Amino acid sequence: MNGIVIIDKPQGWTSQDVTARLRRVFNTRRIGHGGTLDPMATGVLPVFVGRATRGVEFFEHAEKTYETVLRLGITTDTEDISGRVLTEQDAFVTGQQLEEVLAKFRGEIMQVPPMYSALKVGGQKLVDLARKGKEVERQPRPITIHELTLLGMEADGIRLRVRCSKGTYIRTLCKDIGEALGCGGCMAALRRVQAGEYTIEEAVPLLELLEMENPEPVLRQVDTMFRNYPAVTLSEKQALRCRNGNSFSIKLEEGTYRAYGPDGAFLMLAKVEDGVMSTIKSFFEVE
Repeated sequence: MNGIVIIDKPQGWTSQDVTARLRRVFNTRRIGHGGTLDPMATGVLPVFVGRATRGVEFFEHAEKTYETVLRLGITTDTEDISGRVLTEQDAFVTGQQLEEVLAKFRGEIMQVPPMYSALKVGGQKLVDLARKGKEVERQPRPITIHELTLLGMEADGIRLRVRCSKGTYIRTLCKDIGEALGCGGCMAALRRVQAGEYTIEEAVPLLELLEMENPEPVLRQVDTMFRNYPAVTLSEKQALRCRNGNSFSIKLEEGTYRAYGPDGAFLMLAKVEDGVMSTIKSFFEVE
């Protein structure tokens, strides 16, 4: 089986837990996911099956959208509510104060990655060092917050919607917003509602999928991840050159395209420059 299944990951599962279980469901070792979600997080987790795993690399730079709950007045060692409490105090902010602070975190900003992360320093994962009680200096990294919207101020915390670039830690964003408000804060909940082109409305709850007798119908074709690019159907001659890994002349504007064979089969993600089409990534089955 080949394709992409959009999973709604439940709380308590790691992304690796999900792929390990789906290897058995789809009876294949070729499987990967499109962006790690922490165990406490829920929501969109694209899982690539079989030949579709060739598309995983394109998800590395995909934008992600989250809905999160920021709990003010509490700071923890993990920067989320599951960690050891470091400080706790009463916190009260007005909507105006909050909006003024949120404005400072929109656009291109620098973010220091958390100790509880899989990033490596000197060959060691930060999370492994953190669990040993060690803390090391981390260099700030550039990230982009494309959207930071206040959804509501409720008893359990402040609800935010965040659309961000690769490498953004939402729990660190929550911590930093709390610091900027002067009362501290941590992430109390996180749900990914979009990853690349895929939304939560398209996702299948993991436990529901595991109960299906035949899960193949939930697999999406790999070309759906490129649906924002225009499609072009190649001639027999052009398709043959594509399958042989050769570029060829074509009358199209410069840009990126989904290229299909005369039979409608998705062949490749391609680019056109100076009237020549060449392969970015091929997806056809090798006979």
